[in-house]
Amino acid sequence: MAYADAALEIGDRVVLTARRPGELDDWAANHGDRVLVLPLDVTDAAQVQSAVRAAEEHFGSVDVLVNNAGRGWYGSIEGMADADVRAMFELNFFALLSVIRAALPGMRARRSGWIINMSSVAGRTGTTGFGFYCAAKFAVEAVTEVLADEVAPLGIRVMAIEPGAFRTHAYAGFADEPITESIADYRPMLEQVRSAMMQQNGSQPGDPQRGVRAVITAMAQDPPPRRLVLGNGGVDAVVAMLENSLTEVRTHEALSRSADFPAAVTGSYPGAGAS
Repeated sequence: MAYADAALEIGDRVVLTARRPGELDDWAANHGDRVLVLPLDVTDAAQVQSAVRAAEEHFGSVDVLVNNAGRGWYGSIEGMADADVRAMFELNFFALLSVIRAALPGMRARRSGWIINMSSVAGRTGTTGFGFYCAAKFAVEAVTEVLADEVAPLGIRVMAIEPGAFRTHAYAGFADEPITESIADYRPMLEQVRSAMMQQNGSQPGDPQRGVRAVITAMAQDPPPRRLVLGNGGVDAVVAMLENSLTEVRTHEALSRSADFPAAVTGSYPGAGAS
């Protein structure tokens, strides 16, 4: 909702999608014809296509796409059920791709548009207990980076947003979700993870409204960033990860460089020149 409210404040019109659109009736009524609320399960590709077409027909175009749907699963790499892993990727990665692919034809035709992909600090640095969630967000980061290069000549810009801990409802669900870990050795770790998330709920330092305003400011910069970290904790975590990664590369640089063919024989092969 923070994105929708911010867009309305600066004079834009908004299409908001939800699995339970009726819950937004009162909010939508306050904004009249500047708002269109559509039902959408983003994991249903046919519904995605229909929703994008409906948005384009209603307002003429989709100028800014915000991929904000997602959920955080937790569990061990070894023990998380296959069905949960696949469902998590369907929502956090494949659904994002589906929405992008549905919106791009209109943007290409107009030679303009913005795609904002909601990633996470977990898309830059792994978080214990959230391995598959991190994997999906790492995938979002890779797609965002490559897509930005592919569509830049077409006038379309792409940005990954990497929030740290923000005060949304995302952490509230941990109180209602029992640990389903199938391997006893990992339960203590996951109990600590769950307890930490529950303790943070309601006291996360990130302000969603300020975060969205930062995104809007970044979009207006020339050039805009391809990745925008949000929040002090997020910046600290990403900076530490990058510094540690660079240190590790430098430490093992000689070993890494030793993997190439020696320069004097590059391009040769056994028996070359034999008659």
